[in-house]
Amino acid sequence: MSGCGKVKAWQVPLRLVTGAFILHSGMEKWDGPDEQAQGVHGMARQTFPFLEDIDAPKFLKLLAAGEIAIGAALLTPMVPSRLAGAALTGFAGSLMAVYAQTPGLRKEGSVWPTPDGIGVSKDSWLLAIGLALTLSPHQKHLKHVTHARHLKHHGGHHKHHCRHEQGGHPGHYGHLKQAKQVAKEAKEVKRLAKDVKGLSQDGHSHHHAHRHGPGHARKGCPAHR
Repeated sequence: MSGCGKVKAWQVPLRLVTGAFILHSGMEKWDGPDEQAQGVHGMARQTFPFLEDIDAPKFLKLLAAGEIAIGAALLTPMVPSRLAGAALTGFAGSLMAVYAQTPGLRKEGSVWPTPDGIGVSKDSWLLAIGLALTLSPHQKHLKHVTHARHLKHHGGHHKHHCRHEQGGHPGHYGHLKQAKQVAKEAKEVKRLAKDVKGLSQDGHSHHHAHRHGPGHARKGCPAHR
């Protein structure tokens, strides 16, 4: 079930057990005798008077078909848990309404069952399971919440890391950037020094020619000693 990505691990036992139980109950009711049909129909119509217009055998067939459909939905992984849980909640809620309004199933003035009502009162567990499946958060919502928490947890660390690189304590990339800048400045200084030296030599030669004439040899000149 968990392989399709729609059913969480904690939902698997709930869906398996309740689905198998309800499916089996519906299959047994499908060909139930008239006595069973009359008994089930009699209890149901006390809670839901509109069922009086439906024949008991037909009502038993409809009830069996509903249980089979709900059981199959719970056992089918492709059916989302929230949808299967909603169907189970509606079904179990109807059973609990029958339990609450049928005389003899509950002790007088109490929610606790009589010996005759124990079987029906246990359907409250189906109601609880249905609500748990229905109210479980959607998978996309869980991913959104997890992502938001991750950003909140690591946001401060990321900002601190950025400030660390931009401030007086550069990180790895800050050191690399500074090293490149120093190399660039050193290259620029070397180029300027070369230009200054060239300018100095050109100026001296021009001054020598101005004093002694352009044909004067520099080798024997006292100015070059």
